[in-house]
Amino acid sequence: MQTRSLLRILGLLITIFSSTLLFPGIVAAIYNDGGGVAFTKSFIICFFIGLCFWYPNRHKRRELSVRDGFIVVVMFWIALGCVGAVPFLLSDRPDMSLADSVFESFSALTTTGATVITGLDDLPKAILFYRHFLQWLGGMGIIVLAVAVLPMLGVGGMQLYRAETPGPVKDSKMTPRIAETAKALWYIYFVLTIACGLAYWGAGMTIFDAICHSFSTIAIGGFSTHDASMGYFDSQLINTICVVFLLISGINFSLHYAAIIRPKKMLRSYFSDPEMRLFLGLQFGLVLTVFAVLYNENIYLEAEEAFNHALFQAVSVSTTAGFGTDSFSGWPGFLPLLLIFASFIGGCAGSTGGGMKVIRVVLLFLQGARELKRLVHPRAIYAIRLGNKALPDRVVDAVWGFFAAYAMVFVVCMLALLYTGLDDMTAFSATAACLNNLGPGLGEVAAHYGNINDSAKWILVVAMLFGRLEIFTLLVLFTPTFWKG
Repeated sequence: MQTRSLLRILGLLITIFSSTLLFPGIVAAIYNDGGGVAFTKSFIICFFIGLCFWYPNRHKRRELSVRDGFIVVVMFWIALGCVGAVPFLLSDRPDMSLADSVFESFSALTTTGATVITGLDDLPKAILFYRHFLQWLGGMGIIVLAVAVLPMLGVGGMQLYRAETPGPVKDSKMTPRIAETAKALWYIYFVLTIACGLAYWGAGMTIFDAICHSFSTIAIGGFSTHDASMGYFDSQLINTICVVFLLISGINFSLHYAAIIRPKKMLRSYFSDPEMRLFLGLQFGLVLTVFAVLYNENIYLEAEEAFNHALFQAVSVSTTAGFGTDSFSGWPGFLPLLLIFASFIGGCAGSTGGGMKVIRVVLLFLQGARELKRLVHPRAIYAIRLGNKALPDRVVDAVWGFFAAYAMVFVVCMLALLYTGLDDMTAFSATAACLNNLGPGLGEVAAHYGNINDSAKWILVVAMLFGRLEIFTLLVLFTPTFWKG
């Protein structure tokens, strides 16, 4: 392992991140409602930390191996989550403990959207902006941004990209050069953010709210500048805009790229993809189910109001955004658990959504169907196909391995939360919400996570990290095989 070379890269990445702390400082200067000093101090501290890692190892330039790539990604997300907590620690409003600061930072960067903060409406604008900006950076993955920059700094990026990019198949690239791939992803991400912000602004949000919510919408993060989340605006138009951009962000970004370079075949680029078709089909079925129950139970006075809440809440939770127009934890019957279970599926591979990803769920279903056929015809050979393409057994085996690892991590985290004293429903939903990068849960964490104990918060930070790094990227570091050779 090239320890000094890895430390050099880590120092560079932390230094790059420190520059982002200047933006909340600018917001503090514009609104003059506090927070500027905290971000100035945070910039100096984070820049100094990055410099300490980089300067002694500045001449160590070597190409990364695959193993080095995994180590850098995990090191960087842990380091970034920790240094990202510095502004929360130094800020007077809100006054946060170490556990709360780290929890909020990791929640933002992993786009989980779980918060320990209450009284958002009265916080300084700089703090609010910072929370959303962290989500925006984490949405596509700040590693991918760094991949576009690292070649200029003498560091290859392919290993980082493979370790960071979500989804079961990570070797495919949209462009021949990995740096060009990262730039293409960020151009699409940036343009979608601008379009979303302009739409929010045109629908009646203030410029500040529009910018912040566009960050958390495209990142599928779910943070809001108000305690009531999207319910604060009480606007069906704003809700619809949010739903549209959540669905766009929940689709594989490589499909967006394909549609851009082949505009005449745009619809074909999207609807020829079996994962996207199933994703939209699941969304449609979930919305109808939620609406039918809300309407039948007379939860809302008018059918239009019931459909508005059903559409927004179903899409928001199932894509793992976690925005709210109402508290779905108080809805009748099985709806709260149905929405939580929907978050296990999440968005498409290559999107900013969390969860296990639609493609994995599809492959698990197809593999189960194949095993049933084999029971009837043991000697027959059945291929698992996506569209017109037969998948190799290696991919299917990897999905089963992921599911087994996911289940193991889920059980361990949930049992650990139960050990800290949380009740069954809170422990289950908090684990699901953080491992799927959803945010809101049920029980004690339906509104926020501020009332649970510090031990539980640290456990959930680990769950968020596992979810953001797709289980294997972090879990592989705990295997003896990884460290041999």
